[in-house]
Amino acid sequence: MSGSTPFYQKHHRHYDRGYRSKELESAVSQYQSSSSSSYAARRSSSRASASASAALSASSGHVVALHERTTPIPCSYTRLSSSYSGLEESRLSPMPKRAKPTYLAMDKENQIIGYVVPIFRGSQEYASGFSDTEEARVKESAGYMARRNLFTSGLEMERTEQTSRKVSMRESAERISLSKRIYENEEHHKRMNKDSLMHAPEFVIKPRSHTVWEKQCVRLHCTVSGWPDPRVVWYKNNVTIDPMAHPGKYKLESSYNVHSLEINRCDFDDTAQYRVSAMNSKGELSSFASIVVKRFKGEVEEALPMPRHGLISEYGITFDTHIVDGFGVSFGREGETMSLGATVIISPNLARYQPEVQWYRDDVLLQPSKWCHMHWSGDKATLTLTHLNKEDEGLYTLRITTKSKYETYSAYVFVRDADAEVEGAPGAPLDVKCQDANKDYVIVTWKQPAVDGGSSILGYFVDRCEVGTTHWSQCNDTPIKFARFPVTGLVEGRSYTFRVRAVNKSGMSRPSRVSEVVAAMDPADRARMRGTSAPWTGQIIVTEEEPAEGVVPGKPKELEVTEATKNYVVLSWKPPGERGHEGIMYYVEKCVSGTDSWQRVNTEIPVKSPRFALFDLAEGKAYSFRVRCCNSAGVGEPSEATEATTVGDKLDIPSAPGRVVPTRNTDTSVVVSWEASRDAKELVGYYIEASIVGSNKFEPCNNKPVKGTRFICHGLVTGESYVFRVKALNAAGLSECSQESEAIEVKAAIGGGIPHASPTPPYGISVLECVRDSMVLAWKQPTFIGGADITGYFVDYREVINGVPGTWHEANVKAVSDRAYRVSDLKENRKYQFQVRAANMAGVGIPSLPSGTFVCEEWTIAVPGPPHDLQVTEVRANTLVLLYKPPVYQGRDPVNGFYIDIKEADAEEEAWRGVNEKAVLTNYMKIKTLKEGETYVFRVRAQNKAGVGKASEPTEPVLAETKPGTTEIVVDVDDDGVISMNFACSNLTPDSKFVWSKNYEEITDDTRITVATSGGKSKATFNMLAEDDIGIYSCAVTHTDGACSSYTLSAEELKKLLELSHDHKFPIIPLKTELAVELQEKGRIRFWLQAEKISANGKIEYVFNDNSLSQGEKYKMNFNKDTGVIEMIMESLLPEDEGTFTFQLQDGKATNQSSLVLIGDVFKGLQKESAFMRKEWHRKQGPHFVEYLSYEVTPECCVILKCKVGNIKKETVALWYKDGREVKGDEKLTFTEGVLNLEIAQISKKDAGVYEIVLKDDRGQDTSTLNLTEQGFRDLMNEVFSNIANSSTALKIQSTDEGIRLYSFVSYYNEALQVTWHHKDSAIAFTDRIKSGVVGEQLWLQITEPTEKDKGKYAIEFHDGKGGLKRTVELSGQAFDDAYAEFQRLKAAAIAERNRARVAGGLPDVVTIQELKALNLTCNISGEPLPEVVWLKNEREIVSDGHYVMKLEAGKYASFTITTVNTTDSGKYSILVKNKYGTESADFTLVVTEGKGDLGVTSYLTDADGNVIIGCKSRPTTPTERRKSVTGKKMQKRKDSVILQKPPEEKEGKKKEEKKMEDKTDALSKTTDKKKAAPAVASRVGKQETLQQPTTTADEAKPDDVPTSEKPTEKPQINKGKNDQDE
Repeated sequence: MSGSTPFYQKHHRHYDRGYRSKELESAVSQYQSSSSSSYAARRSSSRASASASAALSASSGHVVALHERTTPIPCSYTRLSSSYSGLEESRLSPMPKRAKPTYLAMDKENQIIGYVVPIFRGSQEYASGFSDTEEARVKESAGYMARRNLFTSGLEMERTEQTSRKVSMRESAERISLSKRIYENEEHHKRMNKDSLMHAPEFVIKPRSHTVWEKQCVRLHCTVSGWPDPRVVWYKNNVTIDPMAHPGKYKLESSYNVHSLEINRCDFDDTAQYRVSAMNSKGELSSFASIVVKRFKGEVEEALPMPRHGLISEYGITFDTHIVDGFGVSFGREGETMSLGATVIISPNLARYQPEVQWYRDDVLLQPSKWCHMHWSGDKATLTLTHLNKEDEGLYTLRITTKSKYETYSAYVFVRDADAEVEGAPGAPLDVKCQDANKDYVIVTWKQPAVDGGSSILGYFVDRCEVGTTHWSQCNDTPIKFARFPVTGLVEGRSYTFRVRAVNKSGMSRPSRVSEVVAAMDPADRARMRGTSAPWTGQIIVTEEEPAEGVVPGKPKELEVTEATKNYVVLSWKPPGERGHEGIMYYVEKCVSGTDSWQRVNTEIPVKSPRFALFDLAEGKAYSFRVRCCNSAGVGEPSEATEATTVGDKLDIPSAPGRVVPTRNTDTSVVVSWEASRDAKELVGYYIEASIVGSNKFEPCNNKPVKGTRFICHGLVTGESYVFRVKALNAAGLSECSQESEAIEVKAAIGGGIPHASPTPPYGISVLECVRDSMVLAWKQPTFIGGADITGYFVDYREVINGVPGTWHEANVKAVSDRAYRVSDLKENRKYQFQVRAANMAGVGIPSLPSGTFVCEEWTIAVPGPPHDLQVTEVRANTLVLLYKPPVYQGRDPVNGFYIDIKEADAEEEAWRGVNEKAVLTNYMKIKTLKEGETYVFRVRAQNKAGVGKASEPTEPVLAETKPGTTEIVVDVDDDGVISMNFACSNLTPDSKFVWSKNYEEITDDTRITVATSGGKSKATFNMLAEDDIGIYSCAVTHTDGACSSYTLSAEELKKLLELSHDHKFPIIPLKTELAVELQEKGRIRFWLQAEKISANGKIEYVFNDNSLSQGEKYKMNFNKDTGVIEMIMESLLPEDEGTFTFQLQDGKATNQSSLVLIGDVFKGLQKESAFMRKEWHRKQGPHFVEYLSYEVTPECCVILKCKVGNIKKETVALWYKDGREVKGDEKLTFTEGVLNLEIAQISKKDAGVYEIVLKDDRGQDTSTLNLTEQGFRDLMNEVFSNIANSSTALKIQSTDEGIRLYSFVSYYNEALQVTWHHKDSAIAFTDRIKSGVVGEQLWLQITEPTEKDKGKYAIEFHDGKGGLKRTVELSGQAFDDAYAEFQRLKAAAIAERNRARVAGGLPDVVTIQELKALNLTCNISGEPLPEVVWLKNEREIVSDGHYVMKLEAGKYASFTITTVNTTDSGKYSILVKNKYGTESADFTLVVTEGKGDLGVTSYLTDADGNVIIGCKSRPTTPTERRKSVTGKKMQKRKDSVILQKPPEEKEGKKKEEKKMEDKTDALSKTTDKKKAAPAVASRVGKQETLQQPTTTADEAKPDDVPTSEKPTEKPQINKGKNDQDE
């Protein structure tokens, strides 16, 4: 027996899976899922299977017999029979064994129904007829047991079940096949159901695009199916094609569902996109085709260059562009459709030229999308917003660009919220966007709505929807207040859209507009997908890689907290460098700050994205986070932990905007400006709200946030006064409202007069219905009725044959009152004209002009005819009511609604737009979107199930204005509770009548309403107001210029009126205030209320917890009948006083009562406050503080601690303490003022502490404390700093020899004051060249060696913890030039002063020495360059010789030696040093006395500091040796310095000026060169001092730096000058 595949594994048409009945399938599934039975059961099942197999084998393998069985068949029989039949079929099949396999699935009719997945690839089979995988599938079944008994030796084997991939694929294929068959079966039954035959239109053949030559004809055709038969309309660039408007141009044909559009003699303007729309009651479908018309090359005008890219190039042509008939400020509502259009005039007018047309919203270029469609018709640009949302609100700009110039036109579009599905629900959020998308994570952001529904928004819900499905799932379980939310759990590779809903206590808002589609994938993969992708080959290749050794991933890098709110925390990181070849995922761990316990957040599913949002964190706690990587090889090491992050909102709600200022703009708009919110972070924008004065109801002026601080609020009511307020918003929420602006009146435009027209006949004759032998006509009422009511109309008709009209015939003998009439007895397919005449009590008017020619043929269209008798009433500045009658011709189905269209009177036909998006069922509609001063026309279209019918004739132009003297219906409730409506009119005529209507149908039944008219007033009284009276009531006055008004009685208004009526029937005593409680002196409790009006006979009953109270010790009652104040006073509150207090009032039949509940926390708080006040009263009986301790900072920056005391006397003592230690303050109290002060002159950090003052005497004591530590001290110092800053002078510029100095003086400087210097608005970084400092009260900035870069604006900023203070100065231009020039001058003078020649060491004034001795004097000199040294005696120069020896050593030691002194050497000696910078001299007087023996040479030197050095040794041999001798005080007298001489070419005329300059310089030198000298070892006698020889040691006798002289020295006598003696 050859094996074959069992039949249930095949997908041929002979082995269809439909053989199973539902009962059999259920039995099989139950059997397969059940546990294995006992061995005996298996054996019995095997025997039964064997017998069944034999029986079925004789039936030639026809498995169709299983379909015909009605009793359930055991599964063992099924398995065996199917297997055996499969074997037989394989024997009898004529198909070769190795025939090419097919992968097409076919049904019983041999029709392809799909594809099948190949299950088996191998061809080897077992001898038993089963393949290995098939054996694995059926080994546990009873059929398998039976076959083993039949075809094997009965060996019992037990094998474990193995499920392979091929088995899984087979099961999947079976499920797909079964689902397909179920779907096809359902579709078949649907087609067989007669009730389901109706279906939407379908294009069997779509129109095809064409490219044709100019002047050729082209035809577009299509085939459309659908039931009911669709109505087909053709469009050119979205404009309906009307063959009657272009005779001979277009030809439309429809025959047997084949529709065609033929265009004759195409020209270049026919190049466009054409659309065919098919519509029936089940839906609408469109298809598009394009026609391109080309022109022969030889036909282009030679005056212009060849067209390029289809448009005319602008070679030398200058175009003038004008935008006319532009769109105005528009108002829409969410969900509506809005069109904006403008006519564009371009001259010269070239037919083929098309400018660049661009539309912008808030300066952002718009692109065509499903939300906005753009169209250019050659002279008009149109933008259609298909489905308005608040995102569409903004300033729209039309930009027409030519190469010559461009022209723009702008207007604002306002979009209001759609009606909430739940009353009181907030508006929908807007601007939903997706950010930071990754594999399984995305951040969704949005903006809060302007309308909160009357209660604050509790939060927002974020929904997501997978692209390709319509199921929305909610992302967050609890509402979030932050307008940003991380969505996790996305499936990688799938795309999503998001929306947001707001919720308050009333309910949920409508969902926002959905976001753009975002894909959950790695950003790197998204970037790669933007590149070129490989073409789809139709194959999916699955490969298996060799298993590689796994690598445990490393640590994630750069972990950080990117966002933290009180609802969630967002982490981000970068993948590790070591991660192997396979993908990695992440585990996130958290740890409470201060602990070492790490807890894994995502324990079940690791995340794929390097982003993660953590929820359910405890607000206020601090957490640290870390991340681990994982793959198949294991979990890696954790990353570095983040810094501790405290859970809470980091972004604060912005502060309220500042002052709001409104200004007038137009008669319906106001310009509102405001101050921006201070320190607002991530500001999104502002919402502006307006309220009519007195209404206390604010409405949003904009529903999309604006970012500026100025906005034009449109749509206001002319003449009303408004106040405005502004709110700021960011992601954290909306700020508090700003303060209300001042009220402003919206000025109204000057209105025109009332138009009057002369009497005219009826006009506007149209056809409402046409059958084979009759036509229904309609017409419009005459503009002037002749001063009397029209009693009826007469209709005439005549036949038109070959364009020649016949004789008029009367259609009606009796006048008809309606403005519609059916003319009967006409002939089919004949043409007729009509005329109408109006009649009143004066007679019949002249006939109207003949109507157009109408053909009398039966209408067979499915849609209804046009409505008629349109009337406009209740015209106001922004509203009116349109009345109309339903069409006479109903169409195939009854009319189920009406659409109203509107356009400006002078606009084009394309400007018609719908007023209502949803059809209305009533025969009237109130239109509320008018613009005052604009003239409009209206028309109405009716619809039934087949569609929308033809529009009615338009109304006459109507001016939107409120006429002077217009009044409204006033609802009144009298004292007896009777409710009435009252209407007054002052423009009555003798024939005027008041006509009352309900729902715009005249009231003729007086069972519910009674009408009474007197003079110019009419009153409609409700007999018994009830729910049946709900409706719209209107009152019109005939023979006036449209005097009418209406009043809507809604269910809410009905409830209010009934309550008001009840109050009038059963009066109550009005109360000015309800029962209230207040605390009085000593903590007394006063319960009181005030009645607005109560007579002297009024009675009051006081009740506590249903028990009446009476006057007594505990309760003191009082009733002031003049003021109506009723009060009850209690001394204190005890625990048993917790409960409800009630005052019951009665005055005649009027009653009222008011209660106050004092329980719980309210009672405890009142009791506590009463006790406190009682305690305070007792405290004030002794010395006490009237004003507690505070501080004041004086302008001199002194801090005064002060307090005010009361009830003090002479014995009262005040003690001051700081940190518990007593300090000295005011010793004596000032009884007159009662003020105590403690002054802190120069406050510093050591003055910080807690200050306390105790006030006491024999009556008691009181204490006041002031904490001046930490924040309190900082606040105090900030106030000190503020005073210092305010006392600062303006920055001034001063030049020095080093550079430029900027300085400012303050009244007092504190070392804690923080000052910042700025240059060009940037803080200065101090260097060696730029330094700052403080000298006394002067704060300075020194710029050394300034350059051009140092120019600019300088500022010094004083920090006071608040806004600070800046002083600025501009160091540029002339100021810099002057300062820099002065710096150069001072620098040169400093250099000259520093380098001029000078005698650094002084010489003695007088030297006394014996003759025949040697004298040596040495002094220091300085100067650069090295000065020239000249010695003088008695003003004459001395030349070195044997007697006088003058030397200059090392360029700084000048020595003067007289080898042998004699009496002729007495005199005045001078040393003169000079270089190019100046000259200086020093003098001494030498007095020679008679000799007393040879005592050696006297050496007199000075050190570098000018100190005198005296020694009895020879002069120094070298200038570099160190001089060690007794130092005396420097006594030096310098001559005046000599100014550097001018070059010889200078004129002699300047010598006197030079001499004066020298004198000034000498005087300066004398002052600055006097230095203090060390005291010399001498004894003063009068003016002369004789130097005594000091007692010296051996070392001092021979200093190293003073060489020994050959001659002995003598101590000279030195006479000090006056200056030295004084010292």
